[in-house]
Amino acid sequence: MWQENQNSLKRSFQFKDFVEAFAFMTEVAFYAEKQNHHPNWSNVWNVVHIELNTHDAGNVVTPKDHELAKTIDAVYNKYNK
Repeated sequence: MWQENQNSLKRSFQFKDFVEAFAFMTEVAFYAEKQNHHPNWSNVWNVVHIELNTHDAGNVVTPKDHELAKTIDAVYNKYNK
């Protein structure tokens, strides 16, 4: 579940291995670019940590972040069937 903390939406996603985690990040990157909204994220082996906030709005959570979070969840659900 996404947690709102310190002006960011935060969530970690776990995968079976690095390749799956990287594939997830690649797919999310295409959606993020399409929405012109880019996550702050990191990847260590099979875990991807994501933080979302809107830089143009003063680094706070906006509907734009919630929209991207829903998209990210949909991508993750494809890997987590």
